[in-house]
Amino acid sequence: MRAIHLMPVGAPGLGEPAPEMELLDALAAALARVFQVSCHVRPGVLDAGATHEPGRRQFHATAILRAMIALEPDPEVRLLGIAEFDLFVPVLTFVFGEAQLRGNRGLVSLHRLREEFYGLPPNPELTAERLAKEALHELGHTFGLRHCPQWECAMASSHTVERLDLKQAQYCAACRQTLSGSV
Repeated sequence: MRAIHLMPVGAPGLGEPAPEMELLDALAAALARVFQVSCHVRPGVLDAGATHEPGRRQFHATAILRAMIALEPDPEVRLLGIAEFDLFVPVLTFVFGEAQLRGNRGLVSLHRLREEFYGLPPNPELTAERLAKEALHELGHTFGLRHCPQWECAMASSHTVERLDLKQAQYCAACRQTLSGSV
């Protein structure tokens, strides 16, 4: 991998803005430290309006990943989309994110990572921490990592925000070992 590019994702026509730049810049710095590669936020916003499912009031994660395919032809660059809106895949009520297993595209939603979703006051530090964990998780999938049985590993499966909060923003020793041959 040569670099990680973060791609703001929004749906301006539906009133869905892209995430704020300050949060994306902080994530880029955190990912650069973990992976020891260049990581930056790409200019512009990917418009995901066509993936909106009005009945669910959510956006189809897999369709957004498909829309990202033409945006970065270099297979050595990981492209991670970051959206504010809620994501789903047809078999699940929601997903925090999705990625191509052994591909170079991933996607994360901030929607359920924010305390406001749960009726609590904003907590920017907790949101940034959750975003870093989920970004590491989805990027791990792009390197072929599957869900890890170690509950504290970034690759542990998280179906609730409480489970996500138990994880660390790092990979366990076994996942790091697997990853070392891929990065």
